[in-house]
Amino acid sequence: MPERPQAAFAMTAQNVPHVFPPEVLTRLREYVEIDPTLVVHDFTDPRVRETLARTEVLVTGWGCPVLDAAALDAAPRLRAVLHAAGSVKGFTTPEVWRRGIVVSSAAAANALPVAEYTLAMILLAGKNVFAFRDQLRTRRAFPYGDIVPGIGNFHRRVGIVGASRIGRRLIELLRPYDLSAALADPYVDEAEADRLGVPLLPLDELLRTSDILTVHAPETPETRHLLGARELALMPTGAVLINTARGSLLDHDALIQELRTGRLTAVLDVTDPEPLPADSPLFDLPGAFLTPHLAGSQGNEVTRLGLTVAEEAGRLLAGDALLHAVDHTALDRAA
Repeated sequence: MPERPQAAFAMTAQNVPHVFPPEVLTRLREYVEIDPTLVVHDFTDPRVRETLARTEVLVTGWGCPVLDAAALDAAPRLRAVLHAAGSVKGFTTPEVWRRGIVVSSAAAANALPVAEYTLAMILLAGKNVFAFRDQLRTRRAFPYGDIVPGIGNFHRRVGIVGASRIGRRLIELLRPYDLSAALADPYVDEAEADRLGVPLLPLDELLRTSDILTVHAPETPETRHLLGARELALMPTGAVLINTARGSLLDHDALIQELRTGRLTAVLDVTDPEPLPADSPLFDLPGAFLTPHLAGSQGNEVTRLGLTVAEEAGRLLAGDALLHAVDHTALDRAA
C-alpha cells in the first residue's frame, strides 16, 4: 500500500467527534495520517504552521477558514481538500482551482436527509396535518369517522423547482407513492427530464398546476426572490410551499401576505434572514410551519458525511478518481 499522506482537520473543532466518531475516524486513518486533536481554525496561527507545511490533504467541514492565497502558501504540499459537508463555495477561492488542488464534497450524502425531510413534509402536508393538529389542540374536538374532503395524497401534483442533488433524490423517493411529480429547471432539457422520469414544465406552469411546490434550486444572484408576489399568486388556492433550499429564493414579505389571506400554506426550514427576527409574523401565522434549518444532516446523520470523506480518502490513496469531485466551472449555478 502507498504511504499515507499527511492530513489535517480544518473545521469547527466541536464537530470533529460527531462527524468522525471512533469507527469512522479509524476508517479515515487507514488512508491518511491525521491527528484528531489538532484542528485548524485559523490558517495564520503560528501554532499550526509546521502542520500545514507538511499537509497534503485537508479534511474540511462547517467552519473551515477561507482557503485564499496566503492560506495555500502556508500549505505548499496541499493537493486535495475533502469536505465533510455540502457546499464548498463559502471557503474555496479561485486560487484553489488555479493551483490544481482537487476538491471533493459530501454534498450528495447531505442531500439525502434533506430529500427525506421534504418527502415527510409532502406526505404530512397532503393530509393537512399541521392545520388539523392546531385545530385539535384548540378545540379539543374533531369530526372523527367523517370523511374529510380536500385532503389526501392520491394523484396530487408535486412541483419540484430545481434538479439539484436534493431535487433528483426527491424524485427517486417519490416513485413508490401515488403522487405525480413534475420539474422546472432552466438547465435541464427534455431528454434529461425523461431520464429522471418527470415532465419538464416552465416555472409558471409548474406553479399553476402544483398542489405542493418544493424548492431545491441553488442560491445565486439570479435566483434571489425566484418566488415573489407574481409567482405566488399563480399557485392554486390551498397549495403548499416547501422551502429547504435557501431563504433568499423566497420573497418573505410576499409570502406573508399570501399566508395572511389563508390562500396558501408554507413549510419553511430556511428563512431570510436566518434566524428570523423575534417579531416576524411567520412565527404566529397559522399557515406557516417553521423548523430551524433541520433538514440537512443532523445528529447521527453527520456520520454519513464522515464516511463519505473516508471513502474519498481511500480513493485518493489508491490513485483513483474521486467520486465526489467538485466541478468548479459549475459552482456559479450550484448550491
